[in-house]
Amino acid sequence: MAHGTTPHFHNTEGLRSIEVGSKEFQCVGALPPFDHPHIFIDMGKDNEAVCPYCSTLYIFNAELGSGHSNPASAVFEAHAA
Repeated sequence: MAHGTTPHFHNTEGLRSIEVGSKEFQCVGALPPFDHPHIFIDMGKDNEAVCPYCSTLYIFNAELGSGHSNPASAVFEAHAA
């Protein structure tokens, strides 16, 4: 994703899985100050990935569009924290 910023997602709600519209993103865990190290995840050819820190299952959904998630509340915006 050389053209822009890498999307960040969080799982403050403790959901089992989150659908995301990006295959390359960062997981921050919960919202600060309870976040874990912001880890880069690249799904590659897969459509699912599990965060090794918080065990959130991320599922790729192309219909969402880059940087979006279901639920929408899982999108992390640094300036909003």
